[in-house]
Amino acid sequence: MTEESRNSATPGERELMERQISLMENAQKTEASKARWSNILKGSVIFYVAIILVSAAAGYIAAMPPRHDHVAVVEIYGEISEQETSTSLMLPGIREAFENEYVTAIILEIDSPGGSPVHSKDIYDEILRLKALHEKPIVSVIRDIGASGAYYIASATDTIYASEASLVGSIGVTAASFGFTGLMEKVGVERREFVSGDNKAFLDPFSESDAAQVAFWEEVLGDVHQLFIEDVKRGRGERLSSDPKIFTGLIWNGERAKELGLIDDFATVGEVNRDVFESDSLLNYTHEEASLLGDLLGGLGVELGGVVQPSQRARLYMKY
Repeated sequence: MTEESRNSATPGERELMERQISLMENAQKTEASKARWSNILKGSVIFYVAIILVSAAAGYIAAMPPRHDHVAVVEIYGEISEQETSTSLMLPGIREAFENEYVTAIILEIDSPGGSPVHSKDIYDEILRLKALHEKPIVSVIRDIGASGAYYIASATDTIYASEASLVGSIGVTAASFGFTGLMEKVGVERREFVSGDNKAFLDPFSESDAAQVAFWEEVLGDVHQLFIEDVKRGRGERLSSDPKIFTGLIWNGERAKELGLIDDFATVGEVNRDVFESDSLLNYTHEEASLLGDLLGGLGVELGGVVQPSQRARLYMKY
């Protein structure tokens, strides 16, 4: 507004023009403030993305196996199942160790009571395949316990070590369920089930057990047990004792296990690395479920949803 127009305007017109000017100035200030905060936000995003990328690159480089001879360790801990110690976590580490030209030997560090027959046999078979393909030594070291399916896996390796106090063996198969018929009668609940096929409701816990079905199920368990026995014999060979109790599901301490030929000697992971493989470099090849991005964002105070586990299913299933 010029001085001449201001003087010629009426008081009401001057007030209106001053308001318009004030509104324009405020609008300009608001736009400038928005632009400033937008630049700050963009800068912050770029800064955090740069941190993530740099951290990811540093983590990737740090996680790369060293380019010199070393011994690989793969941990087999806990129950062997699709929810816990699964083939999707163990086998990638075992394969990488076999395929890495700088890995001179592999140690399976076992502390597991066993678990799924399918997962156990998958790992057993894959170890035998990789041994034939790469001709690289692989041994097992049992810590507190190496039983059932965990021992199944160990029997595929060249040598099995343990402690005198370790628990070893349990070469057998189990399948458990419950019977609720008496309880249902007491609480007045009537079971109503409609099936097609005489054995579709096989071993239903809410119905009386059927002798023929029980006999059939025991036969199935016997077949799986025999497969277990044959694979252990194939892995251990003549080192196994002829004692028939070995395959009855019993479990022994390390000293008795050595007498029976279930293990070869007493040693820890460190002792095997140093004394057997004459190595001073030991690297853990065990895979984990957590993602690198999730770990990085977690460190920056951002939490991602956890790994989605398979749905829990109520079922009767076999276990080693």
